[in-house]
Amino acid sequence: MRDRLKHLTKGVAIYGAGDAAVQVVNFFLLPVYVRFAFLTTADFGAIALIGAIEAFSKVINKWGLDGAFMRYYGDRDGRSRQIMASTIVWFMVAANGALLAITLISSARLARLMSLDTTYLPALRLMLVNITVMAFTFVPFHVMRLRHEATQFSLFTFGRSLGTVGLRVLFVIGLRYGVMGIYLSDLLLTAVLLPLMWPRCRGLVTAVFSTGELRKVLRFGLPRLPHGLASQTLDGYPKLLLGKSVSADMVGVYQNGATLGTGVSFFKNAFETAFAPFYYATAREEGAKEVFAKMATYGVAVFVLLVAGTTAVARDVILLVLKPDYLAALPVVPMIACAFAIQGVYQLTSIGLNLTSRTEFYPVSTIAAAAISIVLGLWLIPAHGLIGAAMTVLASYATQATVAFVLSQRVYPIRYEVGRLARVVIAGVIAAMVPLWLIPAMPPAVGLLARGATTVVVYAGLLWVSGFLRGSERAFLRELLGRLRRRPARAVSDAE
Repeated sequence: MRDRLKHLTKGVAIYGAGDAAVQVVNFFLLPVYVRFAFLTTADFGAIALIGAIEAFSKVINKWGLDGAFMRYYGDRDGRSRQIMASTIVWFMVAANGALLAITLISSARLARLMSLDTTYLPALRLMLVNITVMAFTFVPFHVMRLRHEATQFSLFTFGRSLGTVGLRVLFVIGLRYGVMGIYLSDLLLTAVLLPLMWPRCRGLVTAVFSTGELRKVLRFGLPRLPHGLASQTLDGYPKLLLGKSVSADMVGVYQNGATLGTGVSFFKNAFETAFAPFYYATAREEGAKEVFAKMATYGVAVFVLLVAGTTAVARDVILLVLKPDYLAALPVVPMIACAFAIQGVYQLTSIGLNLTSRTEFYPVSTIAAAAISIVLGLWLIPAHGLIGAAMTVLASYATQATVAFVLSQRVYPIRYEVGRLARVVIAGVIAAMVPLWLIPAMPPAVGLLARGATTVVVYAGLLWVSGFLRGSERAFLRELLGRLRRRPARAVSDAE
């Protein structure tokens, strides 16, 4: 068990390393954009609306075939693997090319439907082109994941992210291209990196095509398409509806508040990337369900801590990173953080649908959640604006996770550690509230450190005294702390 946890933790760390640095840089770029007016609140509103369409486009342009590639790659070898990969790629070339032509021709009408000002139309078109090209990057990225080339994967993601930041500094800050500069940066990076990554698929994608293979991969992938589209509705639809209910400036305030709340997604995305190969491999071993139950407990514990910390420091972060004008988004930050944590729980507890190839159940959970999003959005957003939008996102993600959990348990039942999970949630709620109750108002930078540190200490202390940790886990932590203490002493001894 310890070896499995170590392997997964290493994968999460390596897969997340490529995005970690750029997320830090982007975090510091945000106040530059805001405080020096390189991007206005209306610009951020446009980014929110274009980003909503971008999310839908990412799903459509992959046709669910990224999941099919991951599912069948390990079952094939040699020529059969080559036929599968080539069929997927050539289908996407034809289908996505036709789709791009249609969307570019109708882009002006699409902008009007989105309530997007025509000055942002070039940015919208750049996004559409980029998403079409970027769809093909899943092939080399999945190859690296399936070959367990985590370091190479991380280097490419780090390079892509770092390059994007550099180009955004050039185009948005240096040349002041505004919103268009953001999407121009994305397109240029995709055009450079795709040819650099594609040699990793050498010998895998050739001039072959099989209609029988296409039917098989589409049979697996297409049920994921409505699931993916409905999933994007959970976050994208509230933004589009908000654009029709409030000013573009307020949409921008919501966008940046939601951005601060999505810090949880750093761990979620890294974990998801490492977890898929892990659970496919672990499922073949004895005691797999017990492993999955424990991994769920550990994953939820991290998510709860991240939400608690985000809640405790939300006000300080807004004042430190943005401006007091953005305090209207204060309630948005913890709700969005909680929504993304729930999405992480959904990824942890719905794996049975993938392991049993019952992917047709995924659309059930996401369509149910999308229906909740649409109904609640129509009710809450016109009446409550930003808070209504965040409440809609939170409720829809909770619906998705609940329905998927029930369906997954029917086809692949796992006995989760309910008592330990309850202790985690209770500790997280208390750890989030204690800094808000006890620590008085102070300068944002000091408040951020004080409230953040208090949250971690209270959370860890409550888990320790509540009996959450088993004897073996306590022993492991003592052993780990002992190793950490010995390292400085060993370093001093070597220096002498």
